Amino acid sequence: MNTYQNIAGFLVRIALASGFLSAVASRLSLWGTNSSGWSAFVTYTAKVNSFVPERLALFLAIISTIVEVVLGLLLLIGFKTRWAAFGAAVLSLLFALAMTYSYTIKEPLDYSVFAFSMGAFLLSTLPVHKWSIDSLFT
Repeated sequence: MNTYQNIAGFLVRIALASGFLSAVASRLSLWGTNSSGWSAFVTYTAKVNSFVPERLALFLAIISTIVEVVLGLLLLIGFKTRWAAFGAAVLSLLFALAMTYSYTIKEPLDYSVFAFSMGAFLLSTLPVHKWSIDSLFT
């Protein structure tokens, strides 16, 4: 791969990791007054997943938070990058589809969720991930 592709892959990896970790930080109130908070996130989870019983909102909120932390950290350090990026693509695509179903196509387009998902998918196809733990093993 050429230098521009290496830089682009690195920046996409860091941007995806930052997106996941920032969202988790907000729901855990780590951004201070700029945080959404846990209860607001559980309420939002119920609204986005309007097609499942509302009593599952807390479970979905916990599972999605755990998955986002794991994917975010794997992407940040560049470990198992192809798998983490593919997982990020699938998770964010499911989120975009849930938003589309529960609201309209406008919501995931306005928040660039499809772009986030496809960026993760593209990252998962790169054969080399420079400046990562993965690169130490190849």
